Amino acid sequence: MPSDTEFRDMTLADVDAVWQIECAAYGFPWSKGLFEQAICSTKDCWVMLLQGRICGYAIVSYVVGEAELLNICVDPQYQGRKLGGRLLEHVIDAATAKQNTDMYLEVRTSNQAAIQLYERAGFNEVGCRKNYYPTANGREDALLMALALSV
Repeated sequence: MPSDTEFRDMTLADVDAVWQIECAAYGFPWSKGLFEQAICSTKDCWVMLLQGRICGYAIVSYVVGEAELLNICVDPQYQGRKLGGRLLEHVIDAATAKQNTDMYLEVRTSNQAAIQLYERAGFNEVGCRKNYYPTANGREDALLMALALSV
């Protein structure tokens, strides 16, 4: 894993850069407003920097001892360098440090690379949300995955 990665809290000044990554990575991106709302809420919002440049981000919410990974992304220009695993490790460590017992996420059933990343981190499939995500031709199911955290 690259040793020159660092993490810091996402700020409103980061929204343009984060949103550009979001649009490059996803066919149905979050709006800038959703990122702004997340930053101004109680959610944890991080950016990952590689050599000082934002190359990824993650947003997590916490409710009664459970963490939910709402959004995680590595800039497509930086994918394939194990940065997704580093970012996910940071998110898991932060959730654990905040005394959460479990972490949950949803992922498109077609996103095999992400599913493999989550499985390598120890996540297991615990359910399916039918027709959860929009697609160009309708809707797609989401896998619901969970990880027991070591607190």
